[in-house]
Amino acid sequence: MRCGSAGIPPTTATNGRTQDPVAVGLALRQLLARSEITEPRALVVVGDEVATFRVLRLSPGLGESQVAAAVSREFPLDPERIATSWADLARSGDDQRLVYAVAWDRGRVKVLTDAVRSAGVEPEVVDLKSACLARAVSERSCVIIDLTSNPADAVVVDEHVPQLWHSFELKVSPADDLTGALASPLRSLLRFYGRLGDPLGPEAPVLIATEQVLTDEGMARLAQVAGRPVRPLPLPSRVPAEVRHSTYLACLGLMMRRT
Repeated sequence: MRCGSAGIPPTTATNGRTQDPVAVGLALRQLLARSEITEPRALVVVGDEVATFRVLRLSPGLGESQVAAAVSREFPLDPERIATSWADLARSGDDQRLVYAVAWDRGRVKVLTDAVRSAGVEPEVVDLKSACLARAVSERSCVIIDLTSNPADAVVVDEHVPQLWHSFELKVSPADDLTGALASPLRSLLRFYGRLGDPLGPEAPVLIATEQVLTDEGMARLAQVAGRPVRPLPLPSRVPAEVRHSTYLACLGLMMRRT
């Protein structure tokens, strides 16, 4: 299993909009070559500036056409430019039907997928960054703050489903107090989500992804502001090089077929 990461020139993208897809494709092709990755398919993750989502709470008795109409009302956008899709999440008792609805800009997504194709990779799936972050953590409910992107992103996750996404500018130098700069947007995010319905329980943590050092004292002060634990976003688990993961995956596949 191989992985790699690389930045792109700052002029190639602005506020989630790809300005130079050729340069993005070239950077991706070079990254794949350096990482010796030969997989011809890709999962493309787009920011919530390109596509957005809503979790709708509807009557369980609605038919498919009525749900589609509700989604259209939630996204009153130009259907020639914006595409929508939805899926049932779960039924919460007998009085609600939970629907996860997504809307995306056709043109901006096409620019991204064309850039990936120019690197010799076929984009199989395009997914939202907020949904990918929700799947990457083990916590059932939490707030994820990504300070590695510009602008910074914050996602409220409840019952393993992203519920709210917020983007904000955070201009902090290494010498500045990161905790103090985060206090106001985090407080506003939690207050706004609490007005939408059931607030997050106090045990739901705040997970922060950042390249700067988070001190214990700083996280303790931020925890007081948020009223919940604050800790760094855990790194994904890695498979040691000596483990023959392909053999184990094959065995698991056989076991699943037999059961």
